[in-house]
Amino acid sequence: MNAITETKLPLPLFRRGKVRDTYDLGASLLMVATDRLSAFDVVFAQGIPYKGTVLTQLSLFWFDYLKDIIENHVLGEKIPASLKNYAPLLAGRSLVVKKAKPLPVECVVRGYLSGSGWKDYKQSGKICGISLPKGLRESEKLPEPIFTPSTKAEIGHDENVGFEYVVKKVGEKTANQLQDLSIKLYKKAAAHAEKCGIILADTKFEFGILGNKLILIDEVLTPDSSRFWPADKYSPGRPQPSFDKQYVRDYLAGIGWNKKPPAPTLPKKIIDGTSKKYIAAYEKITGKKFER
Repeated sequence: MNAITETKLPLPLFRRGKVRDTYDLGASLLMVATDRLSAFDVVFAQGIPYKGTVLTQLSLFWFDYLKDIIENHVLGEKIPASLKNYAPLLAGRSLVVKKAKPLPVECVVRGYLSGSGWKDYKQSGKICGISLPKGLRESEKLPEPIFTPSTKAEIGHDENVGFEYVVKKVGEKTANQLQDLSIKLYKKAAAHAEKCGIILADTKFEFGILGNKLILIDEVLTPDSSRFWPADKYSPGRPQPSFDKQYVRDYLAGIGWNKKPPAPTLPKKIIDGTSKKYIAAYEKITGKKFER
């Protein structure tokens, strides 16, 4: 199957993000997950087959699984009748969602020491101002999951920030809610993933305001926004094999790319391997066969 890297629907374009094309339906939005790949905040010309479908279907699973903790923005998968000619393109990768106002922070929760958190810990013994025990190894489980927010950059890289940044952006009451909800969501999801043989090392949540209510938006607990490690191969003290975008990042690090546009051309082996990892994550977590 060819990857779908862009959509052009006969609707007002609300926003074209790194991965999603979002269209304005008036009272709601149509969010379409393409197969675009973004790594180190650079969007690649090549896409990953089935990626958008995995992101959408896995998000739907998690939104439903976590709905007892917080309401989410999902209205359903039924596309407007005016788009019936686009049904084959949109099937499985599109959602009609509520029009919430996104909050300007990324709500990251870490249960293990990896990625930028590991880099920060090596330099300062802290992540986002939170002091951690001395002597922790790369990929080690933290004593408790921690809330380590980041900026939400429209252009360029998100940056790790302290809790005070969140307070400044959204107020103390909402900041405390975001922290509590994020950790609750992470813990429930991590417990489910563990039963499926997957370690949820870290993840990123996004929240919005609808009326006066805080709701969960965007995507949730996908291989784009999370680190999924196979539990049977886990060994702290080194990077871990994964069911997520880390596979591509490791390849890019290996070829010495400077993380600036233009993105290099990916070999077929890396594209196919990434697609297989995303599908494996979906199947392990949901217990369902992925429908191509």
